[in-house]
Amino acid sequence: MFGLSELAIILVVVAVVLAIKKLPELTRSAGKSARILKAEARAAKDADEPGTPRVIQGETVDREAPGTGTGTGTGPQDPPRA
Repeated sequence: MFGLSELAIILVVVAVVLAIKKLPELTRSAGKSARILKAEARAAKDADEPGTPRVIQGETVDREAPGTGTGTGTGPQDPPRA
């Protein structure tokens, strides 16, 4: 008679044989899930340490700079008064 460990090995082999086409997709999604879990754990750890500043990479935009297209959208501006 088969024991529990032999039965588990047979079930794993049968599952691999039947799902051989989906196996790369499944491992890829498992890897993505592991990376997301690791990133979330790191973020939770960083949130526990309030003394460390958080740096977010990005681009700064000067809203006052001419030609950036960040006007108010209210039409032409009045000329400066003397």
